[in-house]
Amino acid sequence: MYEKFITDLPRVTMTLLDGFGTTLEIFFLTLIFALPLGLIISFGSMSKFKVIKWPIKMLIWIIRGTPLMLQIIALFYVPGLLFGYQYPTMNLFGYALSPRFVCVLTAFLINYSCYFSEIFRGGIESIPKGQYEAGQVLGLTKIQTFFKVVLMQVVKRIVPPMSNEIITLVKDTSLARVISEVELIWFAQEFARTDGLIWPLFYSGVFYLVFCGILTLIFGYIEKKLNYYRG
Repeated sequence: MYEKFITDLPRVTMTLLDGFGTTLEIFFLTLIFALPLGLIISFGSMSKFKVIKWPIKMLIWIIRGTPLMLQIIALFYVPGLLFGYQYPTMNLFGYALSPRFVCVLTAFLINYSCYFSEIFRGGIESIPKGQYEAGQVLGLTKIQTFFKVVLMQVVKRIVPPMSNEIITLVKDTSLARVISEVELIWFAQEFARTDGLIWPLFYSGVFYLVFCGILTLIFGYIEKKLNYYRG
């Protein structure tokens, strides 16, 4: 049994690394697009115009109140069943993205931009109004006050909750398999189905642990660098 494990280990490792590549693609693309989109949504949820504010709040409520797995399934099957729509193959940064990957990425962008928006909103609203008034006294516009006075204070306050959400994103990438998008856990399950090997499922956890460990160190470093922003 030990000899079989040693023999299978290189093959399993290379296959899981292939799946982990897709996991990383989902993670980084979601992060790149969901962070700025979340900031925009947070401004909409704080808007004084109810026609903008309440639809966005309703969207956030629906997204936060339903499982991400259900959202992926709904986005993949409902457009096709109701409208005959099929997700296209897309080219992004020179890479071809399959229709299933496009659907998964869309679901993750909508979900995480809503979660990020609430973190941004909480950080922005936690800044005392006196900071904005001080900016006006100095002759700064509201936009200048936000970027020159408020923004870095907001960043410091949102790093801990944002880091938790980003680490959760790493593990949520495994949900892509519900519509047969090939990623790390999908390959591990295939070993169990075709070869009767259970240990690759547990071995796949090592990839998540290492990546989450690296992210934890990075966010810890960022928090220390931002310690001089008090308030």
